[in-house]
Amino acid sequence: MFVDILSDFWASTGFAIMEYGQLIMLLISFGLLYLALAKGFEPLLLIPIAFGMLLANLPGADLMKEPIVEIIQDPNTGELVSQTKEVGGLLYYLYQGVKLGIYPPLIFLGVGAMTDFGPLIANPKSILLGAAAQFGIFATFIGAILLNSSGLVAFTAKEAASIAIIGGADGPTALYLTSKLAPQLLGPIAVAAYSYMALVPIIQPPIMKALTTKEEREIVMNQLRVVSKKEKVIFPIMVTVVVSLLLPSAASLVGMLMLGNLFKESLLADRLSETAQNELMNIVTIFLGITVGATANAQTFLSTKTLSIIALGLVAFSIGTASGVIFGKIMCKLSGGKINPLIGSAGVSAVPMAARVSQKVGQEANPRNFLLMHAMGPNVAGVIGSAIAAGMLLNFFGG
Repeated sequence: MFVDILSDFWASTGFAIMEYGQLIMLLISFGLLYLALAKGFEPLLLIPIAFGMLLANLPGADLMKEPIVEIIQDPNTGELVSQTKEVGGLLYYLYQGVKLGIYPPLIFLGVGAMTDFGPLIANPKSILLGAAAQFGIFATFIGAILLNSSGLVAFTAKEAASIAIIGGADGPTALYLTSKLAPQLLGPIAVAAYSYMALVPIIQPPIMKALTTKEEREIVMNQLRVVSKKEKVIFPIMVTVVVSLLLPSAASLVGMLMLGNLFKESLLADRLSETAQNELMNIVTIFLGITVGATANAQTFLSTKTLSIIALGLVAFSIGTASGVIFGKIMCKLSGGKINPLIGSAGVSAVPMAARVSQKVGQEANPRNFLLMHAMGPNVAGVIGSAIAAGMLLNFFGG
């Protein structure tokens, strides 16, 4: 009798039904948690993502289980109505914010409320650096298509577009585009995008140093002009109108980014700005991270396609960094040595981490170098640029 009870208890535990793939995914989640907790790599993002991955791969928990719905005939009216026969898992319902494209624009609202667009307005030429850094997106899209043509890995055009957007180093944009074009790849693309964002201080400096000379890294840039409050208020309104009219598919991302910034700059909506920066941003980050991590199950994650996505994501990010620096070198030559090409690497939209990396590498070469505010211009331009690139890809392949 006692043995039977123990046997039944064991059979009801997750240990008894754990599969090899689930064990590997749990180990991967432990590795990501280690990077976040012990190494401090983007903990606000990696902790919820890694823990969501952990929760989704616990056998028997069924936190991402879809509800079972049946269609029945209403005995009173005779109409066909849907009835939930079995409720889905908690994370399945939270995931609808990703699937429906709700969370990423809300993240952009918070980013806009926390970001100063002044450096971009003061130096409009930095838009070119932000645009140059988006080259990684389109180069990787072509690479994914070539892989498909060669027969090595099967990627559709929509999947290739979703993978390529990793090169923008913008997690919310990557999630938004992938949820629209290739939701089956959300897990690996999210992990790749946020992992590379967290590893910006490790990935970027070697590329920046390899493409620049010590003399170029030592260049001290002139102080930016003071931007008026009127300019800061008009800018988000005009960008929203122009971008949305040119590319309506980018309106939700760019519009929410600019709305958050308008809250910040108007000085008449302090409560809204503070809410967008703090409470709303934190809540959405938790929901977004956990549910994105929960999409990384063993079935979709442990495959050749996933390894290809991670590799292509690194290529995309590296090309984006390199193209920004190279264009920075061109602008340096054209300006007579007044522009430090290091700020070009900030054209990828990992705000404000990429700008801080430009500052750090610049100060290593010249302790008198203060590039942070100069790098924020391309950095902000990169955020706008990646949203526009996502809108273009959605416009081309969203049908």
